[in-house]
Parts: sequence; C-alpha cells; structure tokens
Amino acid sequence: MTVQNISAVTLAVKDMARAVDFYQVKVGLELLYGGPTGSFTSFKVGPGYLNLILATDGDWAWWGRLILHVDDVDALYHRLTGAGLSPDSPPQDASWGERYFHITDPDGHELSFARRLES
Repeated sequence: MTVQNISAVTLAVKDMARAVDFYQVKVGLELLYGGPTGSFTSFKVGPGYLNLILATDGDWAWWGRLILHVDDVDALYHRLTGAGLSPDSPPQDASWGERYFHITDPDGHELSFARRLES
C-alpha cells in the first residue's frame, strides 16, 4: 500500500466569519459546507478539500505552509492585493522551477500559491 494523495487539510481558525471571507471571497475557493456562522467549514480545492475548524481555546503561532497550485499566480496576486491584502512579496520565479508568492491568512497560517514554470 502507498499513500496516493492528500484528501484534505484542516486548519484551526479563531474567527470563522473572517476566515470564510478570506478563503471564499478573497482567495475564491468554492464553499461546500458550513460558512461564516459554522463551527466547521469545507472548501473544494481541486480533487481535495480545505477544512476550517473553529478553535477559540488555545493560543498558537505560525505552524507551517500550505502550498496550492493555481493557474495564474500573477492574477491571484493582483486579486488579493486588489482586495486590500498584503502578500509577503510579489510573485517570483524560484530556482526549483515554480513561480510563487506567500500570504498569511488571518489566523497566521502561511499559504504559498504556485505554478510550475514552463521548461
């Protein structure tokens, strides 16, 4: 048996309405379940899912990075900056063959949006 792919990633959030606004309205993910008033929300991401769970107890800091491949890195960057968000840097080409940029969501989770560079 081998692991074939990741089905879903679940992130803890402190404010579901704020997180849903970020992921649905600003990033543009498709909401499948839950929403701003829910305690659990699920978005479709390609063949997988991004889940949010409301966690008002506890104090956490940066945990890691979620990397999402997109069709157009620059278009998404402009969409996010046009929505008033501030990515960590503008899109750039990396030596490992991807164009990418990072942004931190309202709960401190770092997202990287990337696309493979053409050879």
